[in-house]
Amino acid sequence: MRNADVVVVGGGNAGYCAAHAAAERGRRVVLLEKAPRAHAGGNSYYTLGTTRMAHDGLDDLLEVLEPDERHARTVVPPYSAAEFLADLERVTEGRGDKELAEAVVEGSRDTVRWLHDLGLRFQLMYERQAHERPDGTFVFWGEAHVCNVDGGRGLMSDHERVATRLGVEVHYDCPVTGLSTDGGAVVGVRIGDQEFPAESVVIASGGFEANAQWRQCYLGDGWQHAKVRGTPYNTGDLIRAALEIGADRGGDWSSCHSVPWDASFPENESNRSLTNRLSRYGYPLGIVVNRQGQRFLDEGADFRNYTYAKHGKLILEQPGSVAFQVFDAKSRLMLDAYEYEMPGITPIIANSVEELAAAMGVDIDGFVQTVREFNASIDASHPLDPTIKDGRSASVEPIKSNWAAAVAAPPYYAYPVTCGVSFTFGGLRGDVDGRVLDVSGSPIPGLFACGETLGGLFSGNYPTGSGLTAGMVIGRRAGSLA
Repeated sequence: MRNADVVVVGGGNAGYCAAHAAAERGRRVVLLEKAPRAHAGGNSYYTLGTTRMAHDGLDDLLEVLEPDERHARTVVPPYSAAEFLADLERVTEGRGDKELAEAVVEGSRDTVRWLHDLGLRFQLMYERQAHERPDGTFVFWGEAHVCNVDGGRGLMSDHERVATRLGVEVHYDCPVTGLSTDGGAVVGVRIGDQEFPAESVVIASGGFEANAQWRQCYLGDGWQHAKVRGTPYNTGDLIRAALEIGADRGGDWSSCHSVPWDASFPENESNRSLTNRLSRYGYPLGIVVNRQGQRFLDEGADFRNYTYAKHGKLILEQPGSVAFQVFDAKSRLMLDAYEYEMPGITPIIANSVEELAAAMGVDIDGFVQTVREFNASIDASHPLDPTIKDGRSASVEPIKSNWAAAVAAPPYYAYPVTCGVSFTFGGLRGDVDGRVLDVSGSPIPGLFACGETLGGLFSGNYPTGSGLTAGMVIGRRAGSLA
């Protein structure tokens, strides 16, 4: 391993953005990845590559998008920086770091263009964030419009290609065990009992979601049973190392990104073949019940982009940490094939509500009553329109605010779901340039953090695509200073 000006710890999206930015400045950059080559890419590999960014509509996006004949038949509404900030403020209930949020939002469009110019490929999310009208036009909804070509796999493949061109030296199967310091400054990293000097160290090794003991300690009892959606290597080792040299904790250590996750597939953790196909995000079109056959959340509170990341927690709190997403023959046709026609999936199917309850193993009388009361309470004066919050509600407890449709057309389908943990919201405290701060609020010389390692942006919930964006923006800023 050569001497480095900058050592980046962690080979996900944020780490590579930091590495690219430092290498562009002529820095000698070494990137150290804990996982072996076959399992590299961090959590980023497991994503759809969704990147939330401020923009002025389709014409503004075209310069970063791969060509697609559908563009001529597409409507992409503008998404302003003010709207992006408002969404972050709303879903985190005002608990996020406002300066960090502003930096991410204001830098989102320019950073995507920077990455595009480096060689990353972007496209519109037709299959996940658009509805096709009868006239053949596509209408986008939910404000997360752009993703990487080939999803997380494509994102990381593109990053690796760019890093090679820029001269970044990458080492896999290389777990960093500590930070080297001199007079309060970070001057390198330790790998086993060896020290590797560097002028700056950028920690981009994720949160602690793959550490069951830490999850139980900081998120609460029961969280040790959550399914790890992404990489099994994000165990908080470098967060611990930074805290040991005086770094301050940042963000909300008591909450995380957790989603409705397939409960029946045997290999439903860290599955690199299926990645996101184990997600179950079609719940706004149906109802969700627990083992008592009772609903326990508002499936239509908002677009799934603003609710799915907190639903895993609600499912974890149900008996047995399991729930069932229920659809009838009509709503089943509207579900995303990417998720609900996943290879190996076996939904529970029955020709009556009673038979479905028995097959699910839930309380039959409770489930039948739930469905009956839900169907009777629907405000049918509003047409069902999944492209907007249509106000078609069901006035039961809990209410369903939008997209309520009767569960009345057999056959009926149920999909068992549990809690899938994506990443933790708590990490190291840092500023908008990724400089890690000590308990007095002063930067620790030579130490930076970005991506999921940097706490403060999210709390309790998260808008789709903002995690990758934050990693891109703050990773770039950290690499520009390191």
